[in-house]
Amino acid sequence: MAHPSLRVIFAGTPEFAAVALEALINSPHQVVSVFTQPDRPSGRGLKLTASPVKQLAIQYQIPVYQPTSLKGAYEQELIANGKADVMVVAAYGMLLPATVLRIPRLGCINIHPSLLPRWRGAAPIQRAIYAGDTITGVTIMQMDAGLDTGPILLTRQYVMDPDETSQTLHDALAKLGAEALIETLNLLATDKMEPKTQENHLATYAHKITKEEALIDWTRPAVELEREIRAFNPWPIAYTSWQGQHVRIWRAKAIAKQQSAEPRTIVHASQDGIDIATGEGVLRLLQLQLPGGKVLTAADFYNAKHNELITGEKFI
Repeated sequence: MAHPSLRVIFAGTPEFAAVALEALINSPHQVVSVFTQPDRPSGRGLKLTASPVKQLAIQYQIPVYQPTSLKGAYEQELIANGKADVMVVAAYGMLLPATVLRIPRLGCINIHPSLLPRWRGAAPIQRAIYAGDTITGVTIMQMDAGLDTGPILLTRQYVMDPDETSQTLHDALAKLGAEALIETLNLLATDKMEPKTQENHLATYAHKITKEEALIDWTRPAVELEREIRAFNPWPIAYTSWQGQHVRIWRAKAIAKQQSAEPRTIVHASQDGIDIATGEGVLRLLQLQLPGGKVLTAADFYNAKHNELITGEKFI
């Protein structure tokens, strides 16, 4: 059955948002304009680079606007002139003033990669892995003046893989979010949407990730450290110091092994992995990266450094 078509303004910036925009472009709904962050220096040459959302909009010849703020009268007039039914926001990276939220006929809706009210805030994907959640998902939310506090329009659950990293979860939720967005717009177009108020007493906050957090504390349990390493992949990448240099740990596994060694002691080293004692259990390092080098498997790292990986000595 054909759905009535809505006029949509899309606001988003990174790859997560581009996945949703592509689904929207291929839906019955009409994208009248796109708002995205200004081009940013990127890569080793720090060349000005368009966001994934801008690149996609240009490919489909959709008008693109890149204001540094939406507070000004000119920017708000651009939005009003689009005569949009709804504005879709996905990882835009810019605050929407209350005046903007009221411009489209159906307001502004947001794709949030968690099951709200759990993990409101900047880093819901990483925090879900870090906390050991087994189920997460996406929420399509009617935006209000608060931070991820608006009424819920639609949720879709996702069962996390035991080896889930922030990269794999990001990719899965981007796809799920795009599907949920189209479903929501179809319901909005036919007036079949029933918003549900968030239960604020269940809210948790997903604080922004900092590079400082990525330093491994070997006194913590191995299970927690494994989650941290997965949560911080692909950024900022968990790290430790060894022989006076930073070693980045891209992949590791908590091993249920009884041991009495002090945290940070090398319990065993082989091509299968470098086993390090933690505050509780053993963490097997599987992918490591030395400064200026490429990411190495445990086998390659062991082959290169086995003379320095002595059982009973500290990995320091």
